[in-house]
Amino acid sequence: MKLCWLDIRDADGAKQAIVEEAVHQRVDAIVAAELADLEPLPPTVKKVLFPKNQPLPEKLAPADLVIVDPALHGEPAELAHRHPDVEFGRYVEITDAASLDDACRAARLDKWSLLYFRDPTKIPLEIVLAAAAGADGSTITQVADVEEARIVFGVLEHGSDGVMLASRAPGEATGLKAAAVSETAELPLVELEITGIRRAGMGERACVDTCTNFGLDEGILVGSHSTGMILCCSETHPLPYMPTRPFRVNAGALHSYTLSAEGRTNYLSELVAGGRVLAVDAKGRSRVVTVGRVKIETRPLLAIDAVSASGVSVNLIVQDDWHVRVLGPGGTVLNVTDLTAGTKVLGHLPVKQRHVGYPIDEFCIEK
Repeated sequence: MKLCWLDIRDADGAKQAIVEEAVHQRVDAIVAAELADLEPLPPTVKKVLFPKNQPLPEKLAPADLVIVDPALHGEPAELAHRHPDVEFGRYVEITDAASLDDACRAARLDKWSLLYFRDPTKIPLEIVLAAAAGADGSTITQVADVEEARIVFGVLEHGSDGVMLASRAPGEATGLKAAAVSETAELPLVELEITGIRRAGMGERACVDTCTNFGLDEGILVGSHSTGMILCCSETHPLPYMPTRPFRVNAGALHSYTLSAEGRTNYLSELVAGGRVLAVDAKGRSRVVTVGRVKIETRPLLAIDAVSASGVSVNLIVQDDWHVRVLGPGGTVLNVTDLTAGTKVLGHLPVKQRHVGYPIDEFCIEK
C-alpha cells in the first residue's frame, strides 16, 4: 500500500470536514503548518509539521515528523540530534539539474524526503526513483490532484513511496486512498468443468487491444453472467496463419462482462481507448492495464457452458474459431473449438451480483 499524506495547510473553512474524512479513510499522515492543527489528531494518523517559509517553533510536540527546508531550518540529521523524539525529513523543490541532484541525494540518504517537481514532466521523478532504488528512506511526492497521484504511484512500475495532496474539499481523501490501493491484487481462481459447447449463430465479438503485452499465462476474465467468468487467453502464443499479437485478447461477444479497476465489471461493448481492464494470470495475480482499442466485428459465435465444483453455472460466448483460446489449470492453453465435456478451464466466481458494474447484495437471476 502506498503512503497517503493529506496537506491541510490551505484547507481554510473546510478543514474540519477534510480532517474527519481523512481520519475515517485512514490516511497515513496529516500535514499542517501549525501545531494546533495536529493536537486533536488521533494516534492512528502520523502528525507532520511542514512550516514552509516559517521558522521552526521551539517545541515540536505533538508532531511525529517535521519536514524542513535545510536552507531555512538546518540539516535534518542535525535537527534530529537536537530533538531525538521527533523524526525529520527534507523538502526539495526540483526546478533544475542542481536541485534534481539534491533530490536524488535526499532520496538515497534521508529517512524522509518530500519532493515537489515544478514542471509537469515525470522524467525527473523517474531519475530520483532510479537513484533511490534500494534505499531505506521513504520518498513522498507532492501532487496536484488524485489523477496525478495515480500516475506518480505507477512511475517506473513501482512508483513513489507515497504522495502528498493539498486537500481543499471533502472527498479527496477517499479518492486518494482508492488511488493508492495496489493494482496487483490476487483473485481467487477456480477450476471449471466444461459441460458442453454449441454453435450460437452470428453476432458481434470484441477483441480487446491493450497498451501492454500480456504474459504467456495471462488474459482477461470474461463471462455472460456477473457470477462466473472464464480466463480468456491473449494472442501471445504462436499461430500458423498470422503473427502473434501479445497485446490482444479475442475476448468474447460484446454483451459479456469483464473485470476492470476497483472491482467493477464492464460490458466488453463499454470498453474504449484509454479505459482500464484487469489482466489476470493463471495464478490469479492481477494488474490494471490500459485499453488501446476495442475491435467489434460480426463473426460466427460459440457458446461454452461450464460448472464449478460448488455448482455455479458459467457461460462464455466467443468467436467460433480454433485460434480463440482460454486457459486451463497450470496455464494450459486450450483452443475453444477443442473443448469437450469434462475439460477443465480456469475461471473466477464473483460473490455478488452487479448493478451498473458495481457489486451489490440483491436478488438477481441471470440465464
